Amino acid sequence: MDASPIVLVLNSVGLETAQRIEASLPGAAIHGLAGRIRAADTLFSETVDHIKMLFSAGHPIIGVCASGILIRALAPLLSDKRNEPPVIAISEDGTSVVPLLGGHRGANDLARQLAVALSGHAAVTTAGDTALGVALDAPPSGWTLGNPEDAKPVMAELLSGASVRIEGTAQWLEAADLKQSASAPITLVATEARDTGSPTRLVFHPKTHVIGVGCARGCEPAELMELVTETLDTAGIAKGSVACVTSLDLKADEPAMNALAASLDVPFRVFPAERLEVETPRLKNPSDVVFKEVGCHGVSEGSALASVGPEGVLVVEKQKTENATVAIARASSPVDPAGIGRRRGHLSVIGIGPGADDWRTPEATRLLAEAEDVVGYSLYLEIVASHITGKTHHNFPLGAEQDRVRFALERAGEGHNVALVCSGDSGIYAMGALVYELLDRDVENGGVSDAARRVSIINAPG
Repeated sequence: MDASPIVLVLNSVGLETAQRIEASLPGAAIHGLAGRIRAADTLFSETVDHIKMLFSAGHPIIGVCASGILIRALAPLLSDKRNEPPVIAISEDGTSVVPLLGGHRGANDLARQLAVALSGHAAVTTAGDTALGVALDAPPSGWTLGNPEDAKPVMAELLSGASVRIEGTAQWLEAADLKQSASAPITLVATEARDTGSPTRLVFHPKTHVIGVGCARGCEPAELMELVTETLDTAGIAKGSVACVTSLDLKADEPAMNALAASLDVPFRVFPAERLEVETPRLKNPSDVVFKEVGCHGVSEGSALASVGPEGVLVVEKQKTENATVAIARASSPVDPAGIGRRRGHLSVIGIGPGADDWRTPEATRLLAEAEDVVGYSLYLEIVASHITGKTHHNFPLGAEQDRVRFALERAGEGHNVALVCSGDSGIYAMGALVYELLDRDVENGGVSDAARRVSIINAPG
């Protein structure tokens, strides 16, 4: 979950259950209705507006209340089930735990976890989970569904009693409660190869491949994306089998590489030159010219191999155009990008506006919820405490503005998602201008490191 879970409680009867949930769920905070609840991390007065604000900011919501309250509050906001945070209704005595939304974001698993903590029952109603033991439209981590538009008719057939034929190897499919037959009308496919699928053929791809890329500074995104697409097509590798895009850390801010990762909907990870140099014995095309330029003998091949570990293999050696290179490596099992190199860091410079949640922009609230680290004057952090529960706090005194901003930039440069919390409008009265001033200085004159200069930055006025 990207944002901290919020336990919503509307009366004193449900407070004990809310406290048990908070104790069992790291990073959770209790939000209570003012006038009815006193022992809470945050108090609110407008229930529906508060629920909408939390949902829009991406917080998982655990309501110790009637499900109808949550449903009525959130119905106008529902549009994309794949991006909705978990929303769970729990009876005041804790015996019934009902996941309402966010099945694609872990709501069912969270409900089961809470049911164990409360000695209650998780009333999971998702058809795939209850009847088949698997949600085919939400495959497990490390897998992706290549034709999600066909999941609904396939699920309907299976729930009506149709049998399936499984092609390829996927233990999670084999373990599901599916009737299998060699002549079944429905086929479930596990493959790394391209396969468009159909309304009777669902295609699942294991994320076993990593794309390593290199390019000249300022390379056109279209050139790199075209090279990667042609390379994948020639090798017969499905885009759904790509776990991430990787490169040298000096390229963390390269627009073409970031655009490529976004187009493939996968993370972009980077390595220092010293780590890529370790892969030199495995490179197919080591280059002394590249070593002289950046400190390692290969960027695209090196980063691809570094990502799949010693057991992985290079399946496509370096391919190139005038300004770009690409290589592809394969791991023996799905790759977790979180364990590869580091990501490009991000800094959100967030103004908290007048202070009250109702008067703060949704963008600022969402960015606070998404951050891992929060940096700011302690009073400002207290004002937004309900949104930063469970995050790493870095408090700085008044008068230490340069130290505060420099720390935030350097922390982001290590690959973290950092929120620099300011009062008022961050771009006018607060830290926004100082961020860019430090980026413009040389290190000798109080500037920041090269890694800090390559982070992505957004200003949210609040």
